[in-house]
Amino acid sequence: MSQSPTSIQVFYEATPNPEAMKFIATQALSPKTVFFEDVSQARLSPLAMKLFGFPWMQAVLIGPNFVTITKQNWVDWPTLADPLAHMIQEHLESGEPVLLEEQGTSSSSNDFADDPNDSPIVREIKRVLNFEVRPAVAMDGGDIIFHKYEEQKVYVYMQGSCSGCPSSTMTLKQGIEARLKEVIPEIDEVIAL
Repeated sequence: MSQSPTSIQVFYEATPNPEAMKFIATQALSPKTVFFEDVSQARLSPLAMKLFGFPWMQAVLIGPNFVTITKQNWVDWPTLADPLAHMIQEHLESGEPVLLEEQGTSSSSNDFADDPNDSPIVREIKRVLNFEVRPAVAMDGGDIIFHKYEEQKVYVYMQGSCSGCPSSTMTLKQGIEARLKEVIPEIDEVIAL
């Protein structure tokens, strides 16, 4: 059977986190970034449910055109990468949805929505995170979620390949914190929850 020129392809690439791999699709997957830490959350995504069917699965991050899979450390990527890319490709080609309709999902993109109650500093923090930081960490298969700003401290969640990554502290302090302090000098620290 020959492939048509418009068939969907899925490629994978290593991330800075040795336990996470980024799978990139040649079609759009999701209008938002959604992170699933366990099978109970994954019920909102038929693709994530399939992935959580494996005993070595730890987390799934679905982005606009990629899926970052975080595995347990007792299994190696050379064993998993090709079969996972093929499984994701088959899921997409079958026409099954990647995400089900909104039912209160923990969507990363909603955390950056304009809130009329946000202070000017919080609006600026969200702007920097959304337009400068998130695209950079997405290139490595991760995401960052704003939680709160309190007592000159910014609290965030690191997701996907950023969660548990050996270099995430450096990314947080030398990248994200440095940039936010440059824009908003009142910030003392950025803390990952």
